[in-house]
Amino acid sequence: MEAIQKHAGKVFPLNRTNVDTDQIIPKQFLKRVERTGFGQFLFYHWRFDDDGNQRSDFILNKNEYADASILLGGENFGCGSSREHAPWALLDYGFRVIIAPSFADIFYNNALKNGIIPVQMDEEQVSEWMKQAEESALYLQVDLENQQIVDDKRTVPFSIDNYHKEKLLNGWDDIALTLHHEAKITAFEGR
Repeated sequence: MEAIQKHAGKVFPLNRTNVDTDQIIPKQFLKRVERTGFGQFLFYHWRFDDDGNQRSDFILNKNEYADASILLGGENFGCGSSREHAPWALLDYGFRVIIAPSFADIFYNNALKNGIIPVQMDEEQVSEWMKQAEESALYLQVDLENQQIVDDKRTVPFSIDNYHKEKLLNGWDDIALTLHHEAKITAFEGR
């Protein structure tokens, strides 16, 4: 997992509530076992019609959001099934931070385990940023170490569990954490 301390990027406003994991990455694309290659299928049924042509009415297909790396979502983002492919698709597409008023628990934890910073932010602030990002380009700076987001007017604090924060700051996935005890594991196996 790639370490992340700070991230500055353009915001993609997905002004929808209850975005479930099947909308993030539809089930027909779950045949791969590696974590890469899923970005092309992100929000597939919203981005493409039945013939595979881009839908002009979906906001992510607009040129001004092509290089966005911060997703701003609505309430209950990532609900539905527990597929880990959802954060894989978001990360592979280029999103490193997701800000929403609330997340489904399993999605939230899967995002953390895969190097995405999920920021739970009050609905009023999310709505304000959503409006700004829909009207013109909005850039945010996310500082994980100091737990704050900076826009062009102010600094907004956010909370994150210290355990998850440390893992993200250091790029430690669960395997890397286990390998911190490699000497003890080797000694145990030797006995």
